[in-house]
Amino acid sequence: MVIPDTFSGDVDNSNRVLEQYSEDTSIFKIRPELVVYPKNVADLHTLIHYVHTRRGELSLTARSAGTDMSGGPLSSSIVVDFLRYFNQILEVNTVHATTQPGVFYRDFEKATLKHGVIMPSYTASRELNTVGGMVANNSAGEKSLTYGKTERYVHTLKVVLQDGIEYEFKRLTRTELEAKKSQANYEGEIYRRVEGLIHQHHDAIKSAKPIVSKNSAGYGIWNVWDETTDTFDMTQLFVGSQGTLGLISEITFNLVKPKPASRMLVLFLRPKHFAQLGKIVNAVLAHKPESFESYDDKTFNVMLRVFPKLFWRLGGNPFTLLRDFWPEIKLVFQGGIPKLVLMAEFAADTETEAALMAKQAELSIKSFGVSSHITKNQSEAQKFWTIRRESFKLLRENVSDKHTAPFIDDFVVLPEHLPEFLPRLYAILDEYNLLYTVAGHVGDGNFHIIPLMDFSRPDFIQIINKLSERVYTLVGEFHGSITGEHNDGLIRTPYLHKMFSPEILNVFQEIKEIFDPHRIFNPHKKVDADMQYLRSAIKSQS
Repeated sequence: MVIPDTFSGDVDNSNRVLEQYSEDTSIFKIRPELVVYPKNVADLHTLIHYVHTRRGELSLTARSAGTDMSGGPLSSSIVVDFLRYFNQILEVNTVHATTQPGVFYRDFEKATLKHGVIMPSYTASRELNTVGGMVANNSAGEKSLTYGKTERYVHTLKVVLQDGIEYEFKRLTRTELEAKKSQANYEGEIYRRVEGLIHQHHDAIKSAKPIVSKNSAGYGIWNVWDETTDTFDMTQLFVGSQGTLGLISEITFNLVKPKPASRMLVLFLRPKHFAQLGKIVNAVLAHKPESFESYDDKTFNVMLRVFPKLFWRLGGNPFTLLRDFWPEIKLVFQGGIPKLVLMAEFAADTETEAALMAKQAELSIKSFGVSSHITKNQSEAQKFWTIRRESFKLLRENVSDKHTAPFIDDFVVLPEHLPEFLPRLYAILDEYNLLYTVAGHVGDGNFHIIPLMDFSRPDFIQIINKLSERVYTLVGEFHGSITGEHNDGLIRTPYLHKMFSPEILNVFQEIKEIFDPHRIFNPHKKVDADMQYLRSAIKSQS
């Protein structure tokens, strides 16, 4: 494979690099033919035209940090790395920030905080992921209960489409949309066809929009046309599209000013409280926590198992830790390990206001007989975040014969369904004798289950197939989403039929056809699912 001389970036097909780019954080391994590092938009144009000359043989898959858990940035063809050169923050003010996609979120946040603002849909991997990956997956995190997902913060996108030209997309008024549609070129055709598709399938699209608060499954066609304001925003198709419609070259984000003070209300639920879980969650939500997270008894057990190492991550002072963990120690002595721990963090302009909000929420759940604790300061709250974020990571590091297997890691159901949903979920999981924890964003009903599995088991692939089928069928029963923030990728695209009707799946195919008729952008994700390809891509069981 010889990239044209007009390409000014770097090209690498060394064994070391191809091995590095054959994995993300998913269960898949796919070795690319080539990794390229474009320096500018002209290079993206060159790559697209080159791939067109070998149509049907080659494709382009965008990649930045490679923290994706769904197999999204993996390809057997050409991987386009945006991390090396597309990594500049171009402009920041108190309202917007313009950046290239290969910028790490950690660096982006440092730049925005200088102006007292943030882009609040950051993920748990905020120190590792890039902003381009956040857009590609429509990412979310602990603050998304209040602030929403990445889709809410994308103001403008520049995208290089299949004709090799960079286009700018943003929210348009009706007058602006009609002007776009009147153009006798490819851009005009795109706007005419997308609007026509929306009107043709209007009722089906409207009813297909997931009723849960978070969703990254499919294409966000239901967010493009706002009937109330009669505005048309094509960025909503690209957000969460995993690079399957074009190559994003520049992003302008909307920014918000974060609240400076916070207090956390921690609830310790026993099995007897499970029947009231939905009511407890909604009672707390009525007081508008900024975030509402959870972890289960398995996570608590993991914490005990790895406590010596967790001890050092929490500061290493035994007297401080004994004081900070005294509520949990006392709880265990009194009635054993809680079945579920809920963490509601309330943010305000002052510490007094935040403490009052937490106290009012605590009083609202008093009738349920739930043990509770309000943290006194941010450092005390940090221990709960550390348990939530670090325990499973430590367990993974200390179990040598098993590996993380994210494949049912991101489903969403309405919180009021949790008392019925969770016991049925546990019953399914326990049939397979897996080591796993359940943690997530309980305020959104968004849970992450990542089993530790022995990839050498003869029935490893069979377990993944059977469990995925059963869990996503259960999610479908409750009208939930199979992915709230991690997206479809290779792992979930075959299960989109659990969420969407044949008509909507055909709409997704039409969107792909409009933007990528020759399938040059990131194949086998979002549409064109191939179970045989999926199975063959799972990491070697040797």
